Amino acid sequence: MNLTQPKTGSSTLTTALTLAQLLEHLERSPARVNPGQYRLVAERLARALADVTPGAPLQALLDASPAAAEVYENINYQHAGLCRSPLDAALSAEVRARDAIEHARRVAPAQG
Repeated sequence: MNLTQPKTGSSTLTTALTLAQLLEHLERSPARVNPGQYRLVAERLARALADVTPGAPLQALLDASPAAAEVYENINYQHAGLCRSPLDAALSAEVRARDAIEHARRVAPAQG
């Protein structure tokens, strides 16, 4: 993955970028990662992301770092739900579930 330095003067965004890179490194490490270290990096990233002003630089960071995107989604869940989850996949799963339930309702009385 290639996370580059954002073109902004925000030290908070730079901190978030650095922590995102570190979290990505920990996630992809073939070696066993200390859970406390992982938690510390994730918590610090969450605090940094909470302080970053929404906009294109933040969006670029989240697009480049799946781990940071998950942290961001988790800290904003109470306001926006799964705001970064693919809507098409969620909608498709819901439609398939509804169709399966309807099919089961039609088949069950015929068998009973």
